[in-house]
Amino acid sequence: MTAALPAATVGPADDRPPWWVRPGLEIVAGRLAVAGRDAEQLAREHGTPLFVYDRPRFAENAERLIAALDRAGLRHRVRFALKANHAPEVLAVLRGLVGIDACSPGEVLRALECGWEPSEISYTGTNLSERDLDVILAQPVHLNLDAISQIERVGRRLRDAPTDRRAIGLRINPGVGVGYNEQLLYSGDRPTKFGIYEDRLDEALAVTARHGLIVDTIHAHVGSGWLADSLPAWEAAIGRIAAIVRRLRADGHPIAELNVGGGLGVPARADEPPIEPDAYAAAVRRAMGDLVDGGVVVGFEPGDFVAKDAGILLGEVTTVEERAGTTFVGLDLGWNVNPAYHIYHFAQEIVPCRAPDAERTWRVTVAGHINEASDLFAEDYPLPPVAEGDIVALLNAGGYHQAMSSIHCLRPHAEAVFLDR
Repeated sequence: MTAALPAATVGPADDRPPWWVRPGLEIVAGRLAVAGRDAEQLAREHGTPLFVYDRPRFAENAERLIAALDRAGLRHRVRFALKANHAPEVLAVLRGLVGIDACSPGEVLRALECGWEPSEISYTGTNLSERDLDVILAQPVHLNLDAISQIERVGRRLRDAPTDRRAIGLRINPGVGVGYNEQLLYSGDRPTKFGIYEDRLDEALAVTARHGLIVDTIHAHVGSGWLADSLPAWEAAIGRIAAIVRRLRADGHPIAELNVGGGLGVPARADEPPIEPDAYAAAVRRAMGDLVDGGVVVGFEPGDFVAKDAGILLGEVTTVEERAGTTFVGLDLGWNVNPAYHIYHFAQEIVPCRAPDAERTWRVTVAGHINEASDLFAEDYPLPPVAEGDIVALLNAGGYHQAMSSIHCLRPHAEAVFLDR
């Protein structure tokens, strides 16, 4: 039996649409619509859980970033972080707009299969095996190496290669970083597995020289999912990397690109401040300083920014029940297909498809169907009233969700539909 539910804890709605409404994700006749299609009807037609992608949104997000970089006068190379979403149907709308940031041999092969040229692919991985190198070095993709041992092994393999194949990048860890939370810091006070720290940079350069490698790129990815309030700290971190680039160029290294990685986040709740692309581009230009006029190209590797808000995940409410004073709303999906909160503690907005702008009068914990205590999507979360059998949408599911899905507990992968407005 369903228990009585808690009293309202959230104020009444005003006349403004919810913060997440945009072209392609709208409220039509009081119901949630994705790319012009009724979300609940899609769920009933295809079953749940179901990923629904608004394909034009991927291109729109990439174009917004590119336009801002152009307005800032930056020479740039924008590469989509393939780990965010490797679906061929998604990649098809990005082909011709951006290059590819790959971090595994499989991602290199997927990019090639989907039409990218090797020259459009940049590889930045960690803890590379010899088997990895067998695949990666078979193609003339650009490598950014993040450990001295990697430089040694790549150097041995490329010793007799043509000069243009011996150009590599070095991934540097500046010792400071920003992220959506501490778990998403790639650089900071706590040592991480990513990158060569500055105290070993000269050693790394000596190894490149011994093997005849040419350092033409400096790469830094200092954290993921960060939002507008972290932009000053991110700018300061990139400023440290820019100083290293200046030193290396003064020492004769032909650094042609400073790759600032990705990490731009996408708001998940109304109180999270979005990154304005023009503000981001201006911060890059300030951090680069004279390097811009010196001809250095800036590399970007957005994943979340391009992909996250371009997809939603639909699920059915299977349980509404009070347990020890907490109301649990259980869904027919688990962290095996929606891992963002479980792994990263990324928030998601949860929206009833039949009444997406209804007043949020409940406080609930939203849980999945995986037999693990950590299979939760939101805690103490304000939600409109829902009933068993309702369809809800988990927003911001376009990146780092389907691509990370598993079959834990032998729960199957979710199906997906790809829509064009």
